Amino acid sequence: MIEAELKARVHTPEAVMRQLDARATARVEVYRDTYYDRPDGSLEKADQELRVRTVHGADSTRTVLTFKGAAVDQESGSKPEHETRVQDAEAAHAILRGLGHVPVIAFEKRCRNYEFEAYGRRMLATLVRVPEIDGTFLEVETLVDEADLAAALEDVRAALADLGIGPEDLTRETYTGAVAAQRR
Repeated sequence: MIEAELKARVHTPEAVMRQLDARATARVEVYRDTYYDRPDGSLEKADQELRVRTVHGADSTRTVLTFKGAAVDQESGSKPEHETRVQDAEAAHAILRGLGHVPVIAFEKRCRNYEFEAYGRRMLATLVRVPEIDGTFLEVETLVDEADLAAALEDVRAALADLGIGPEDLTRETYTGAVAAQRR
């Protein structure tokens, strides 16, 4: 599946949050992400990502292992995504290190997730704050087959526009890149 996703900087987060709260129930979670690469950096060079994410919510904690392939749409950065839950976070980290991968960067994301239907699609909107980065971001995504990517991205753009987010607010800036820049 392809994660058809667009990300934007949000200039009025409270207003966007009110609109999303009217549309769906928020799930407040803290993500602890660790990104891995091979020692030669070949995953990053190939525009691929390997991540262990532990999600702490109000009622539970879960860990997911994610591999994202290279972007299939350069404008949006949308990528094929393969994800699975893992029972033991420490074991997942140990397996990746045992296979020769090295942790490249780890950071925290504070998220407010909203699942809803728009334009005939299941969508996930996430308001994101990363303590090391200024500002609030909004990600809106839907999972699709590659053949449906262009239409799905148009629907995601429309959902963003419904929230007052225009094309000028979109960004391809990555959290990993922004956090790394802050730490330099």
